[in-house]
Order: sequence, then C-alpha cells, then structure tokens
Amino acid sequence: VRQETGKEGERAGEKEHISAAAASGAYSLKVAEKAEALGELNMKTRRTLKGHGNKVLCMDWCKDKRRIVSSSQDGKVIVWDAFTTNKEHAVTMPTTWVMACAYAPSGCAIACGGLDNKCSVYPLSLDKDENLAAKKKSVAMHTNYLSGCTFTNSDMQILTSSGDGTSALWDVESGQLLQSFHGHSADVLTLDLAPSETGNTFVSGGSDKKANVWDLRSGQNVQSFDTHDSDINCVKYYPSGDAFASASDDSTCRLFDLRADREVSIYSKDSIMFGAASVDFSLSGRLLFAGYNDYTINVWDVLKGTRVAILFGHENRVSSLRVSPDGTAFCSGSWDNTLRVRQEGRGVVRELKQGGTTPYLKNIFLFN
Repeated sequence: VRQETGKEGERAGEKEHISAAAASGAYSLKVAEKAEALGELNMKTRRTLKGHGNKVLCMDWCKDKRRIVSSSQDGKVIVWDAFTTNKEHAVTMPTTWVMACAYAPSGCAIACGGLDNKCSVYPLSLDKDENLAAKKKSVAMHTNYLSGCTFTNSDMQILTSSGDGTSALWDVESGQLLQSFHGHSADVLTLDLAPSETGNTFVSGGSDKKANVWDLRSGQNVQSFDTHDSDINCVKYYPSGDAFASASDDSTCRLFDLRADREVSIYSKDSIMFGAASVDFSLSGRLLFAGYNDYTINVWDVLKGTRVAILFGHENRVSSLRVSPDGTAFCSGSWDNTLRVRQEGRGVVRELKQGGTTPYLKNIFLFN
C-alpha cells in the first residue's frame, strides 16, 4: 500500500515480503523490521449512501467495482451505484434484520437473508422498475437465523452460515443441500471463502470464540483456532489465501497462519475498549481495515502490527467493511443507517473505465 509512488518492481518486491511474512511458519520478524514504514494515510469519504431506515448490517461489492448491495435491520436490501449514490434496486424482505447479503460473481444476482432463516436469491435486470420479489428463489433453509452468505466461484452455488451452529453449501438452481459443516458449539456468525486459486476451503467464526477452517468437498473441519476471548464477528482471508484475519468482541483483531497452524499477530491497543465487528485486507495485504463498536475504523500495518490511522465519520457501530475488487476504495456500513465509500485523499482522478464510457473515481495511489 505505502504511498505508492515507487516503481512497480518495488511494489512487487513488497508483495513478496508480505506473502513471506504471512505464510512462513516463523512469521519472519526480520521481514517486518526491514519493511519500509508506511507514510501517513489520508483516507477521505468520497460518497455517503443514505436510504436505509435502520442499522446497516451487511454489504458487498459487485465485481464491476461500482455497485454495492447492502442489507439492513429495516428489512430492506438496496443495490447502489457507488459513484452516483443512486439506488438501482430495492427489495423489501418478509422480516426485519436482514443480516446477510452478497453479490453473485456475474453481477446478475444478489443473495440475502436473516431472521427468516432463509437465503433468497434475486436475479437482477437492467429494468430498475422491475419487481424483483416476483423472481425470488429460496435456496437455503436453516433452523435459525442466517448470519452470512457468499457465492462460490460461480452463480451456481452458495455458502451460508447460521445461528443454528452450522454452515452449508447449496445448489442455487435446485435448492439442494450439497454439504453441511458441523463443528461449532454455538452460533456461526461469519464466514469467508478462500481465494479461488488456493483451493476449496472456507473459514467460519462463531459465538464459541472459535475460527474453523473447512474442506468444501469433504465437509471436514481441517483446522481450528481458539485464541479469542469472545465472539468472533468477522473473518477474512489474506489475499494469498495462506492466512486469515478475525475481528472479535474481545476488542482485538488477529492474524492466523494456516501453514504454521497458529496465531501469528494480534492487533490491539489498551485504549481500544470496544469490540471489533468487521475486517478486510487491502489488495496487497499490507493493510488491515477494522471496524469497531466505538464508531471508528482502525487501519493496521499487517507486517509491523502497528496502527497507522484511525478513521472517523460514522455515528454508530461499523458493522460491515469491504475493500473494492480493484483495491482502489473501501466501503463501510454502520448502525448509523449509512454506508461510506472512502479512498486515499491524494491523487484522486477521474478516468474512463477501460472498454466503456462510464466515468468512475479511481485512486492513482492504489491499495495494492
């Protein structure tokens, strides 16, 4: 991430250092010591998305890097144009507390669910006035609330987590249960799928304070980590897939090395007294963004374990946070009913999207 004024070769070299640090069983302290310190970050809110009538509980980016889907306690799911802040689609769910939402890889569908115990898929169309509810397909059914959902590497399968203590893999077309995952002793609160090039695994976190890694094909729990002291609210794979981060009500974020099978770093300060609710990595993996219950977003240097920025603006818990697919921005959703899209404040230029005519904000100091 740095201030990204160096050469491409230097950036590639930094990526190698980061990968080595995250993947090495020894978690090389020498690499961290030699890494160049990050300059001051100047993250600014570029867009504020307003339209929900209650707490924003979840959000996800579309692969087109422009659209965002969000779900809320108000029972609505909204598809936004993050550039114009326009609402492209809005769906009213049968219950409030829509706790999970996700964009399909193709960008042609969204999935969502919550207290209805279901995961519903809605095909999207160019017709903004179309009644999406009429095309709803109920794919997954749990025996308790749906806490998370994510499509696999195609629109054909979806992975869900639930308050019933399980995660499950479903066929979208038929609604058939393909695999179930049992191992948590309490609510499963979060899940994340490994990057496609690293294999068929996912990680889940729960109210039992555990983070479990699962084999999608066999349904087996292949690794388990239990160093947190309270609920794990969010888990996120490192970009290489060799590690993952977690955010917990114990006010810490932690990094776990899958190859070494252990925790390798804790991101915390004595002054942080509130729980961490959401996390995501910058595209290179050098930065860890974490949203907290004290309304702030803390930005951590993954290599050095130091906090490099505190971002303000939200007026309640930062419940969801995702870096855009191209790494040029990140979006946070909050219990203050809004979403904020932020970028590095320097060098923001307006460009034309390659192959099209749609202008969009792109940061020349990329997060990668």
